[in-house]
Amino acid sequence: MNKRIDLHMHTLFSDGELLPSELARRAQNLDHEVIAITDHVDYSNLDIITQIQKAIDDINENWNIRVILGAEVTHAPVTSIDKIAKYAKELGAEIVVVHGETLNEPVIKGTNRAAVESEYVDILAHPGLITKQEAELAKKNNVYLEISARKGHCLSNGHVVNISKEIGNNLLVNTDTHSPDDLITFKKSYEIALGAGLNEKEALKTIIDNPRKLINKL
Repeated sequence: MNKRIDLHMHTLFSDGELLPSELARRAQNLDHEVIAITDHVDYSNLDIITQIQKAIDDINENWNIRVILGAEVTHAPVTSIDKIAKYAKELGAEIVVVHGETLNEPVIKGTNRAAVESEYVDILAHPGLITKQEAELAKKNNVYLEISARKGHCLSNGHVVNISKEIGNNLLVNTDTHSPDDLITFKKSYEIALGAGLNEKEALKTIIDNPRKLINKL
């Protein structure tokens, strides 16, 4: 039986509602195999990466779920994204997400481009109306594109899928979890992938093969 992998989640160390242990326990209860804690960061709070390392180590040592330490560079100046991502990796973040140009928030234009050009970024979250050129750069630099389960951010899922099918991007289904109700089952992630326009084979690749390929390179 396949288990869920979700590589975009938040705790109360940014704007989430749960401690790392609470998040991990709830995810484990919904048959998650791997989650990444990717709290929002800019230059003001990069120290949270090191603050939650002990909690993550404790979870990984004692429970049957793998928690990956990450960070999400959020609403940062375009010229700072690469530098913040690099610093996050140096502090121990294994996965760096960039808060893309979602239709749901006033993210500064150029954020998507800066993310897909960076060698330190792994995932471009909810990229909104991503362009073909940006998608081509994401493919070239092995930056995964996110299909979002989150309200508002999901509005452009169909566009992201259409572009990605043409370019050949690696896609992931992530929840961008902030509260307990945001967590989803494996079945729901499959339905979201289908709803975004993927066929059954593509949907399974997106929720099984692609996240495994990303975490296996860590």
